[in-house]
This record gives sequence, structure tokens and C-alpha cells, in this order.
Amino acid sequence: MPIHKKIRCLIIEDEQPAMDILHRHIQGVDALELTGSCRNAVEALSFLQSNTVDLLFLDIQMPHILGTNFIRTLKNPPKVIFTTAYRKYAVEGFELDAVDFLLKPVSFDRFLKSVNKVLELDLQSKYAEVNKAEHLKEPVQSFLYFRSDRKMVKILFSDILYIEGFRDYIKIYTSTKVIVTKHQLASLEEMLPSEGFLRIHRSFIVSVSKIDSFNADMIEISRKTIPIGRMYKHNVNRLLNSS
Repeated sequence: MPIHKKIRCLIIEDEQPAMDILHRHIQGVDALELTGSCRNAVEALSFLQSNTVDLLFLDIQMPHILGTNFIRTLKNPPKVIFTTAYRKYAVEGFELDAVDFLLKPVSFDRFLKSVNKVLELDLQSKYAEVNKAEHLKEPVQSFLYFRSDRKMVKILFSDILYIEGFRDYIKIYTSTKVIVTKHQLASLEEMLPSEGFLRIHRSFIVSVSKIDSFNADMIEISRKTIPIGRMYKHNVNRLLNSS
């Protein structure tokens, strides 16, 4: 039974430059499909009455009605990522179960982090539906998308051996390839499941299940020796020796 489909998106934004940025970002992610753009809540309400939408990119500061108030008028609202130039709306946005809250101007890296949250939620929901209907017991296969060589590359968590960070870039090592992408290692650490990945050095994150051997100073994965940083030694060795 297929469980993968594109996520249908609607932009609700009254400022043309901000709308153009979201257009470009959505076009850069293969998992997303832009179904329409609206400049205000009236246009959006009409569009939603005749179109199926999975995700709203919803500006908060709009004419006539705030985006946060507009979402309250919808009986069964889609997932929503709020966009705004004002931090003061963040708390209210999350109280409405928003997937995320983006500050303008929206960078592609920050946009991609939000989209990955949506993809994870969408995948978990679909697997739950399949498991309920067919009593399947397969674990959810988690993944992230990364921009590399002018395209979006899907990386399964289960394929990752280790990740190396250098300045504003990371290298993701799998058994078959190496992906180089612009990303902060600390930001990626927050996106990875903590039970499966371990930060062992300011420049390295490793997949715990892929560790071949280790001692107090280093970890070996697929013939690669990776040092354990001095600040990480106590926590790393405590976790590995207790597993």
C-alpha cells in the first residue's frame, strides 16, 4: 500500500517579496507541491472550500484578520507553519498547534528544518493509518532531505554512519555515498533522534548502531577512527558502557 505523496501547500501572504521567497523554497523541495497563493483570508477561505490542502504557510500580520485568528475559524485546519516579522506572535502560534514558526525573511535552511518536521509528522500519521488498517508492525522509517549538488537528496536515518561538521557545512557519510551540504552540525543534532545518534566531538555525530568498536578516546565505524572530544568523554563513555 503506497504511503508517500507530495504535501500540497498553500501560501497565504500579503507581501509579494515574502510570497516570492516561499515560492522558491517550496519549488526547491521535491516533497512539496504548491497548490496556490492567496493574499488575504477571504481569498484563502474560498480556495480551501474547493481545494484540498495539507499545509499552510500562513502570515500572521494580514489585513482585516490576523493569521492566528483566521486559523481558529477553520473547522478542520490543515497543518500550519506561521510566518511573520514579529517574534511576539510565537507563543500564540504554538498554542494553536502550529508545526513551526518562521521569522521573515525566511532562509532556506530554516525553511527546510520546518518542512522536515512536517514530513516526519506526515509519515508517522500515514504509518499509523496503515498499521491500524492492516495490523502492520513495521517501524516508522525516518529521513531528512538535504540540498546537495543543486537538488534535494533524501537520507534515511538508518543509512547514516556518521556526520562530520566543518564551519557552515556538514558531510554525511553512508555506506554508499558522502553528501556535502550547507548546514550547522548543532542544528542537525536537534533534528536527529537522540536514541539513535550521539555527539562525540564538536565536529562529529555518530550513529550508535553503526559503531564497530570503541575505547575511552575513540570510536571506530566502517574502518574510520573518530576521536571522542575531551568535553564529551564522560557522557559518551557512560552511555556506551551502559548500553
